[in-house]
Amino acid sequence: MLFRLTLAYDGTAYRGWQVQPEGPTIQAVLEEALERLCGERVRLRVAGRTDAGVHAAAQVAAFRCPKGWEPEILRRALDALTPPDIVVRRVSTAPEDFDPRKDALSRVYLYRIWNAPVPNVFLRRFAWHVREPLDTEAMGRAAEHLLGEHDFSSFRAAGCTARHAVRRVLRSSVERKGSQVVYTIEATGFVRHMVRNVVGALVEVGSGRKEPAWIAAVLRARDRTRAARTAPAHGLCLWEVRYPSEAQDDPETEAVVESLVGHASEPDGTEGE
Repeated sequence: MLFRLTLAYDGTAYRGWQVQPEGPTIQAVLEEALERLCGERVRLRVAGRTDAGVHAAAQVAAFRCPKGWEPEILRRALDALTPPDIVVRRVSTAPEDFDPRKDALSRVYLYRIWNAPVPNVFLRRFAWHVREPLDTEAMGRAAEHLLGEHDFSSFRAAGCTARHAVRRVLRSSVERKGSQVVYTIEATGFVRHMVRNVVGALVEVGSGRKEPAWIAAVLRARDRTRAARTAPAHGLCLWEVRYPSEAQDDPETEAVVESLVGHASEPDGTEGE
């Protein structure tokens, strides 16, 4: 029987999603738990492989289990066998041909910046602390240049194994919530470190060192050396994976993340002091 999982995890302690020879990974922890429940080795397929330190609010994975588990009982059992920084949000049966990666219409990522002179202790694992004031209106204008289909070679990490860097961006926006600056991007696909490299460039614009139109020039250059530094991994979160029958915002995802960091988003900028 094919099952579909929806997962949330704090990626701080992990070397990313994919099984690696050294260090813990999300995939390895889950597959070890599933082997205990299913009585045999289980291999997970996933919608998107997150890097070391990156979080997820609604990662989607699929696996086969020969035992006839009821989905909710399986969810509770799997959740009990995983550490508290990995949460199994939902388990359901899936069509036999379901592929969490190939069937996805798009993926949504959020990147959080804590923009204040003083760090926020409650967001230290989930937001990049940028002390200098950021002009979010300028960042928003710059982000709009990424909409549509482009070659993202200028925002592609060295060692990326994708055949090409052409990707289609459906949403690219910047919003300020008190001292938090949140960048949201939705695309049909991503190249390695694309979001983090984009955020590094947006901070250059927000700080006043670059004009918003500079982003368009960087895109046209197709040259990684023309862009900016890579933003740190801990501010990035895989927010949602969208499929044809459910291509809409999931209010439960918002609630899951806000329960974690929402208390730190007061608008007066004094939190953590």
